[in-house]
Amino acid sequence: QVQLEESGGGLVQPGGSLRLSCAVSGIIFSREAMGWYRQAPGKQREVVARIISGGNTDYADSVKGRFTISVDNAKNTVFLQMNSLKPEDTAVYYCKIDDRTPPLWTPVAYWGQGTQVTVSP
Repeated sequence: QVQLEESGGGLVQPGGSLRLSCAVSGIIFSREAMGWYRQAPGKQREVVARIISGGNTDYADSVKGRFTISVDNAKNTVFLQMNSLKPEDTAVYYCKIDDRTPPLWTPVAYWGQGTQVTVSP
């Protein structure tokens, strides 16, 4: 049973920083992608940053240069360092892992429960 647990959210002033963590437990077979998504009130969930198998990263245009995704394989943890935060970054942030399970290597997606990030004076 794979479980993802996010932490590190909170209230921060504009221009501030937060570091989100996503602790992964259970067996991940292929780890095709690991990423962070967010959903603001009244809006659809959107991708923020991803690490794709092979190590390539991609970011939403709105966070490029401000957010950095990283993985500590020894600790099975995915991080999102968020700098220069803006009010429009306010959302619930979710961790996601795209995997494939044997024997047929069926695609599966695992989600965390989310952590609230609020950017406000």
